[in-house]
Amino acid sequence: MRDLGLLAFIGAFAVLGLKRPFLWVLLYAYIDIIAPQRLGFSFLAGIPNLSLIAAALAIGGWLLTDAGKGISIATRQLLMLALLAYAGVTTINADVQVDAWAKWDWAWKAVFFAIFLPFTLRTMLRIEAYLLTMLLCAAALIISGGIKTALGGGGYGSLVLLLDDNSGLYEGSTISTVAIAMIPLVMWFSKHGTIFPPDGRVRAFCYALCFACLLIPIGTQARTGLVCIAALFLFMLRDSQRRILYLAGAGFLALAAVPFLPASYTSRMTTIQEYQADQSAGTRIAVWGWTLEYVKGKPFGGGFEAYRQNRIQFDTVSQQGDGTMTSVSASTVQDAGRAWHSAYFEMLGEQGFPGLVLWLLIHAIGLIRMERLRRRYRDNDERPWIAPLATALQNFQLTYLVGALFVGIAFQPFVWMILGVQVAFDRWVTAQEKARKGLRFNLDQAAIAT
Repeated sequence: MRDLGLLAFIGAFAVLGLKRPFLWVLLYAYIDIIAPQRLGFSFLAGIPNLSLIAAALAIGGWLLTDAGKGISIATRQLLMLALLAYAGVTTINADVQVDAWAKWDWAWKAVFFAIFLPFTLRTMLRIEAYLLTMLLCAAALIISGGIKTALGGGGYGSLVLLLDDNSGLYEGSTISTVAIAMIPLVMWFSKHGTIFPPDGRVRAFCYALCFACLLIPIGTQARTGLVCIAALFLFMLRDSQRRILYLAGAGFLALAAVPFLPASYTSRMTTIQEYQADQSAGTRIAVWGWTLEYVKGKPFGGGFEAYRQNRIQFDTVSQQGDGTMTSVSASTVQDAGRAWHSAYFEMLGEQGFPGLVLWLLIHAIGLIRMERLRRRYRDNDERPWIAPLATALQNFQLTYLVGALFVGIAFQPFVWMILGVQVAFDRWVTAQEKARKGLRFNLDQAAIAT
């Protein structure tokens, strides 16, 4: 039955796309985020490259309807294209060929679709529709995890979302980062959405979804989620008109929540300040050190999955005591083939210094462009929703970049989709500004002529 329901939904989307080809772009987002082919048991699971089929439909629909309306390429799209080409070269010359091509199989789609998105997101309605689709797809995972967490389920590495998997958004630290990062976007829809006008029902859903987002780091017990919550709190503070009240309220809620948190969660969070006694933290630091040594000999990177070559060794220190006497014990841990545990070191190790610079430039330009829109339209009464959306997109990106310090999600497709939306939004606002300037110029010329 599950296969039939999912297949009917996908089929309905595909058929409706015959009349409105843009719906195929939304279909790709649904398939890429939810991965319904992995939710199915029989027929859907046997369809190879379902996301590639949806991408082909999306691009084909664009070629039929929008390609003739002109194409303009933003600087970030060119940088993405350069990064994609560079990653292709490093994959061809990768140290770990089989695993490198396995990652390339999905990573190139993420970057390529981010390059493509601005071409098809030509109107504000399309931008909003795509963002809404992304958030609702992620919400399917987050609401599932939030309910299980509220009912006492979850645990480190054991919170099952829609399916028992540990890749993509289904991985604990990844979904924790994305869930917290998307809160500003959810709040934007609670105030400025037009597809679902923000009445009481919409606002109630958005507030409940934000609560579920906050529950995800508790359910996954991912320390990255707690760091992202603190970071987002600081980012949102800058736009608060009553900062003292904001600080006091946030502090009260944090203290009030502590008694209701599972003991397993609070004990795991305390290891953030006891990194020397935590093997997971020791592994991260050792891998980062290995990466720095690795790129000294390979400054252009070792290709995808190059971390599988690492051999690391580190010391852990633990303290035990009964209040009157404390004993300190040290041990040496050896490991091999441990993941990057950081998007920054992931880019450095896999794509070398050129790839890391390109990746940082893409994000830096995005932050700068959203800041420009945020400041320019801060007090704009004609379009009061532009500055909040720019702020929400910027806060998503900032929170992601903080979480990416501790999770290897440099090529996470959901994030690349957000980057594509950023480019489209920036280009749409710029086009509107040029159109208004042209209109004013024509009116001035007409006034002079008369």
